[in-house]
Amino acid sequence: MKLLVVATALGPLGSGRGGGVELTLAGLVAGLLQRGHRMTVLAAGGSQLPGDCAAAELWSCAGVPQPSVQHQGRKALITMPADALLARFWRRVLAEAPAAGFDAVLNLGYDWLPFWLTPTTALPLFHLVSMGSVNAAMDAVIAEVAAWDQRRLAFHTAAQAADFALPHPPLLVGNGFDLSAYQFKAEPEALLGWVGRVAPEKGLEDAAAAAARCGLPLAVWGLVEDEAYAAAVQASVPADTLQWRGFLPTAQLQAELGWCRALLNTPKWNEAYGNVVVEAMACGVPVLAYRRGGPAELVQPGVNGWLVEPDDVTALAEAVEQVERIDRSACRHWVERHASREVLAARIEAWLEQGLQP
Repeated sequence: MKLLVVATALGPLGSGRGGGVELTLAGLVAGLLQRGHRMTVLAAGGSQLPGDCAAAELWSCAGVPQPSVQHQGRKALITMPADALLARFWRRVLAEAPAAGFDAVLNLGYDWLPFWLTPTTALPLFHLVSMGSVNAAMDAVIAEVAAWDQRRLAFHTAAQAADFALPHPPLLVGNGFDLSAYQFKAEPEALLGWVGRVAPEKGLEDAAAAAARCGLPLAVWGLVEDEAYAAAVQASVPADTLQWRGFLPTAQLQAELGWCRALLNTPKWNEAYGNVVVEAMACGVPVLAYRRGGPAELVQPGVNGWLVEPDDVTALAEAVEQVERIDRSACRHWVERHASREVLAARIEAWLEQGLQP
């Protein structure tokens, strides 16, 4: 197939502003290239594709990044700034995709406009939904697409899909990673890890509190989106608890992450999947997570980590004491079976082929 993948309009690929969508895009584009498909990616100006996606053509647009729906509130209106990058994306798709002969257009952005366009254009638009329910208008437009033709929608996990009004059982594709980019480390250091955007919905304060109770340092990797929040978390624990490592590309992140005794995953909302959970496991790092959202479907208690009740910092700290019972090689093996980019590409291919049938 000849496929056009539309990236998030939150910022350029490689900047970290797109969160887990950037990693998802890299995995599915590389995997589909391996399966012989012809790939084009539409992304914000300044974007960079990873080396294993070099065979894909890159289209770019300038414009003002789209505000994240996630941070607007459930009742917020759908808005676009002047000279919006999102509008430029979809103006170009509608103008150029038909003549380019794409078999399908795959949208990865969690934005109202492309979902609303889906029933109104002859272009076969498909959506890999990247988040759970965060906004009433988004819930409604996703439900409208599902009622029109649910084959145009795929989800990462059952917990995520359950947020939406769907007439049929959801198509679940999980996610996929280039496992050759993650080095297995059998012997950890006395270090805990946390990875994610540093923003309130990610619950860093709980991980920091659990690490402080255990007397272990917590390495924090990720883009600081909320400086005031980061400062408040820093002030809530002893000064030597947090190690701020910043946002790192995959190669650097995995090289540091693998030394952790465990990854703490503490979201305050319904995470759609949990890329960092799988990235840690790929390095052999067990994951201690709240029993909430997508991560609760990835962590198999006693096999690749432990689950605790949401927002229970005491239970999270107690789980740290049990992490030595986890075989680190079992963490890697679980990822190899369930979350390689080859597995994801096969699922995406089957979804698109089925959805393109009359």
